[in-house]
Amino acid sequence: MGNTKNMETINMEERAVKGTVFDIRRFSTHDGGGIRTTVFLKGCPLSCVWCHNPEGISTRVRPLHFPNKCIGCRICCSLSENGGVVMTEKGIRLDISKQENWDQIIEECPSGAIVWDSKRMTVDEVAEEVLKDASFYKYGGGVTLSGGEPLLQPEFVLSFLKEMKKRNIHTAVETALHVPEETLESVLPWLDLIYGDFKIFAPEVHKKYIGQGNARIKKHIGLLLDSEKRDQVIIRTPMIPGVTTGEDNIAEISRFISEAYSEVSYEILNYNPLAEAKYRLIDKTYCFKENPKRYSRQDMERFAEIARSNGVKNIIIES
Repeated sequence: MGNTKNMETINMEERAVKGTVFDIRRFSTHDGGGIRTTVFLKGCPLSCVWCHNPEGISTRVRPLHFPNKCIGCRICCSLSENGGVVMTEKGIRLDISKQENWDQIIEECPSGAIVWDSKRMTVDEVAEEVLKDASFYKYGGGVTLSGGEPLLQPEFVLSFLKEMKKRNIHTAVETALHVPEETLESVLPWLDLIYGDFKIFAPEVHKKYIGQGNARIKKHIGLLLDSEKRDQVIIRTPMIPGVTTGEDNIAEISRFISEAYSEVSYEILNYNPLAEAKYRLIDKTYCFKENPKRYSRQDMERFAEIARSNGVKNIIIES
């Protein structure tokens, strides 16, 4: 009886663990097999200049202003006591460094133009949202943790994955792998699919565009491809124009991963031009002055051929 009560207490404590979530996206078909629910967790130790989810880099929960929802009523300005909200020629501007009653400003905005960019949620709360889509998972779907870097919140991730596996829900994670080894090892038993990013092979170039070296990432790719889960691992490289698309980069990554495991799965991701608009929301400048277009199918096949000629047999093209 005592052991049962202890287990119940531990389970309740795990379900009460909180994570910082900036989006829950339903009916996703690009983050694993079938129809999936993708949970985006805030915070990332890397700073890729092209990041497709720049709102997920900082761990800080902050207000955002959406100009397309703003009706120009200026209620937010009247509630601002310290210059956190001002009206400019280009519209409302937020200065999140100012101390304001942001909860009140957000609550009083009649059009929902000012919102928190994320919120703290318990495992139970996120599980409740995910399970709304459970009827779709029987056709091969499941839940995917993304970010940001989801493994930057290891306690939440581990507790959440355990909760999902109790319900026999397929679990996946998208990680850049720049995390402590013990974190990676702790979550592996609870994952059915692991997407691991390997963006740039040359360490100095990696640091230039991503803000950190890649020794830890290379080590963790080796760990994954030598583990019992290696057939559930997909290594990914996003095709960022002029940064990751060089033949040498694709070739070196391909040789590295195919030498680690000859049957490795390698996904080549097309460039996503939709990220540019997000940078304006968080007052940052995008890395491209002129936003490139997505690559054609022919271009993507050319990148894939470089990978094939350097040892990769199993290639996934996301076009």
